[in-house]
Amino acid sequence: MARPITLFTGQWADLALSEVAKIAGNIGYDGLELACWGDHLEVDRAAVDKNYCQGRHELLGRYDLRCHAISHHLGGQLVCDPNEDERSDAFAPPDCAGDAGKKRAWAVETMKNTARAARNMGVGVVNGFIGSPIWHLLYSFPPVSEERIEHGFQYFAEMWNPIFDVFDECGVRFALEVHPTELAFDIYTAQRALEAVGHREAFGFNFDPSHLLWQFVDPVEFINAFPDRIYHVHMKDAIRTLDGKSGILASHLPFGDHRRGWDFRSLGRGEVDFEAIIRALNRIGYEGPLSVEWEDSGMDRIHGAEESCDYLRGLDFKQSERAFDASFDRENQ
Repeated sequence: MARPITLFTGQWADLALSEVAKIAGNIGYDGLELACWGDHLEVDRAAVDKNYCQGRHELLGRYDLRCHAISHHLGGQLVCDPNEDERSDAFAPPDCAGDAGKKRAWAVETMKNTARAARNMGVGVVNGFIGSPIWHLLYSFPPVSEERIEHGFQYFAEMWNPIFDVFDECGVRFALEVHPTELAFDIYTAQRALEAVGHREAFGFNFDPSHLLWQFVDPVEFINAFPDRIYHVHMKDAIRTLDGKSGILASHLPFGDHRRGWDFRSLGRGEVDFEAIIRALNRIGYEGPLSVEWEDSGMDRIHGAEESCDYLRGLDFKQSERAFDASFDRENQ
């Protein structure tokens, strides 16, 4: 096996970490990518209490698991989002509900604490979202000026640079999951986000092919574009189910509805070319975890976690250290 195979616990946060660890250990995962919600990792506590962090490691160790990364998508989303939508009230403490400014202030502090928590956990990467003040302007009608779009990227830099300063202090990097609803959702917007913060090392990407595929963005081209910025990898599959009636905007239909133009699938059951991705990761020298983010509304999640782990075990391989025809090189004989 070339890289550790882990399970992201975000879709399992309804279960206690002890139960998720037992399931993942029994399946045969090497570790967990801990979500900073549910009871999986209490960020504010982990930021100041090393004994608590040690307890998390000991819990995982009982099932031969390690923590390779932590993720705080919910907190990160609120940093740059307008936050006037009541749907995001559940992302922050109850006393922030309905107050956009209070949600944002909490998010900034919790993301700083996430860097401190990662340091105390002994992991070098925090995955997550950054939000976007301009996602709702994606379709430019009424017309949207370039100045307003540029302001969105500068606002990201203004809000996140102080957070990244804490990441630098802690020796931890932040990996944005490039994703629709984020400021960076494809190759061009990812490049622009990097430029906005001066390509500082604290900011890179959590590569997830599923969100690129349904936009018709080649996941391998994303790896090729950012070989030194792939800080973490999610393994998640997706499929386009375009039938001439719906498009990639999904028609306001929920995940799992067969009428959608695209949906997520368990690994190997969609359209993502994972072998091409493994080869691309080998080319750039990525040696970090392959973290299963399992989202398939049509399949039992334990079954999906099992088959995804098995699928990756059979798929991952190391880069060759020699050419196959080196034995015929007369100069080396």
